[in-house]
Amino acid sequence: MADFGRGIKAGVITGIVYIVICAILGEIHYHFPAVLLHFPPGTGLTLFTWRSLTDLSSVTSLLVQYVGRGIVFGAVFAALYSFLPGTASVKKGVVLSLFLCIVAVVETIYKTPGWPTDGYAWTLYGTTLHLSSISLALAGIISALIFGALTGFLWDRFRAKKLAEERKGRAVLLVSFIFGLLMWVYFATLFLMAVVTSRGIPAIEPDFWWFEILAMSVVFLGLPGWILARVAWKKTKVDKSGLKWGVAGGVIMALTGLMLLPGALAIIGGVFSGRKPASESIAAEIAQ
Repeated sequence: MADFGRGIKAGVITGIVYIVICAILGEIHYHFPAVLLHFPPGTGLTLFTWRSLTDLSSVTSLLVQYVGRGIVFGAVFAALYSFLPGTASVKKGVVLSLFLCIVAVVETIYKTPGWPTDGYAWTLYGTTLHLSSISLALAGIISALIFGALTGFLWDRFRAKKLAEERKGRAVLLVSFIFGLLMWVYFATLFLMAVVTSRGIPAIEPDFWWFEILAMSVVFLGLPGWILARVAWKKTKVDKSGLKWGVAGGVIMALTGLMLLPGALAIIGGVFSGRKPASESIAAEIAQ
């Protein structure tokens, strides 16, 4: 299995360090506003001062946002580590950040019919994106790259565990269906609450019609996609290929837009699971 403990630990510490960096920048901005006069507001590198950390609700919100992001990033980093290009962990972290930025941009465009005039969205695994502004988009990407580089740096500082040989892509499929399940449960809970409150299927709001359609597609399409991704993972547990199941489940989840990341991971994991483990390949070559 992938070294998830190592990745999550690096991601959590990165999130905490990220909060400290933002607090320092916010303090500088508070006392010397001219220093950061041209710093783009509203980016992923949100500015706040040390005084805001005395508010319990503010601290809780920051921990959920950045530490939660660190947990997701660390888990994905651990699952994809052997597939990311480069030998240095920092470089691998930067590559993963770029991958997640691309996924976030595609997802934002997908769920924003009025893009680029209304291209603004918060993402769970990336940064704040404002696609109608190049400066804000670049600032968000730079922020994500810092996050990835710091996670890669901390990854090297923790001792690696001795891991058993497994079929390639198994860890990626595991992250995919767990992340997909969490997202499905979240939207299914919101849908159920709306049904109970409205005593029936609620009407679609005109101002948010496309997002509500995507949210409902998660409820009805996301579940079979998640099930297929889980079947693919179960196949890899018994050293079989999960290619067809993983790709099928990934495509279904990706079609919902809101489950684009777990869908992309399921496709990646399914493709790599079609390859034989290294030990098996070597044994076959020796036999020949």
